[in-house]
Amino acid sequence: MVAKDVLCEIRKKLEPHVGEKIKLRANRGRRKTYEKEGILESTYPSIFVVRIDEPNYFQRLSFSYADVLTETVELSFSEDSRRRSVGL
Repeated sequence: MVAKDVLCEIRKKLEPHVGEKIKLRANRGRRKTYEKEGILESTYPSIFVVRIDEPNYFQRLSFSYADVLTETVELSFSEDSRRRSVGL
């Protein structure tokens, strides 16, 4: 039950930021990491969705809250000139 509570806490931290710009750093294994900037589009009970809008490139990426917990995905939001990270 404790793990479920932690995942719910991560979701609660993300929900107020829906619609805001987000910087995403994801580890895809085998030394493959990528960094993207996008918009936190929505949160669902098990996943959250980030929309990537770049010239000639549009994509929606979904990640689980467990990805944030295990630090496979790192998120940061820019607010005024300071950055805040989401996680534990």
